[in-house]
Amino acid sequence: MKTALTELVGCRYPIVQTGMGYVAGARLAAATSEAGGLGIIAAATMSVGEMAEAINSVRERTDAPFGVNIRSDADDAAERVEVMIRAGVRVASFALAPRRELIDRLKDAGVVTIPSVGARRHAEKVAAWGVDAVIVQGGEGGGHTGAVATTLLLPQVVDAVDIPVIAAGGFFDGRGLVAALAYGACGIAMGTRFLLTSDSPVPDEVKKVYLATADTLVTTKVDGVPHRVLRTPFVESLERSRLLRAVVNGARFKRLSGLTWAQMLREGRRMRHGRELTWAQVLQAANTPVLLRAAMVEGRADLGVMASGQVVGVLDDLPSCRELIDRVMSEAAAVLDRLTPL
Repeated sequence: MKTALTELVGCRYPIVQTGMGYVAGARLAAATSEAGGLGIIAAATMSVGEMAEAINSVRERTDAPFGVNIRSDADDAAERVEVMIRAGVRVASFALAPRRELIDRLKDAGVVTIPSVGARRHAEKVAAWGVDAVIVQGGEGGGHTGAVATTLLLPQVVDAVDIPVIAAGGFFDGRGLVAALAYGACGIAMGTRFLLTSDSPVPDEVKKVYLATADTLVTTKVDGVPHRVLRTPFVESLERSRLLRAVVNGARFKRLSGLTWAQMLREGRRMRHGRELTWAQVLQAANTPVLLRAAMVEGRADLGVMASGQVVGVLDDLPSCRELIDRVMSEAAAVLDRLTPL
């Protein structure tokens, strides 16, 4: 299937695996790209050295194009961009709008720049800055998310910009791919669906929790910004949390990361995204990584936060990335065949 996305990045199918912290490492990104999609390394939770190692690991596993996701507001963002350029990474992905100088540097080096956005005005802004495409995530998506449903946000963005638009939020099968194409998108991006594959590094006990859970909620108690996660007893306790709990969690992250309290507070302020947060929320923003790591790496579903899209309620298996992508494309072909006579 050829679309503006496949032509732009060189993948076989218009399917993107999103950059999920502590989930989308070399193993998952390589498996996705090798199966014909576009795998994305989630490097925002990695050091520069770990990011370079992940890139090399993907290179050893596949010759297919892949991307790397970084935080544009990180102090070492420029250094990370140079590492990506030297390594010949095909796509630079950003959760926040990349700075204009980063876009210019990447474009000069021939790297495709694809930020994720959650509002039409954000898409218009980065399109004017020269990005190559955008991933548009509706409110159904997991992790940081907005309030507008994909079916309303996607056509707004498609009509507003003249660059390729990739749809995210609520996609898991071939029917969704065809629907996104009908809206004018050039492909789909999936997070939770790829998290729940056999190639995902998430511990089996945590995957079982995902498969057994159909309920998500949007909370601001993780880092002060709306965050869609699985509804668990731990998350419900966060909803009732106060400064003391934030300090305790902050102390845990301080030990894990080696950061000073001053560095943690600076990190928390950086993650505020211009919002007015309480001190408890600033501390939570600073130690968000420990909450994600507890579940996604350590397997502690009882003490961690599990980002999830609403599609979790309809997922009941753990296919490999190849099985998943082949199934999505087969379903899409069947839907298109049914629609052709119309």
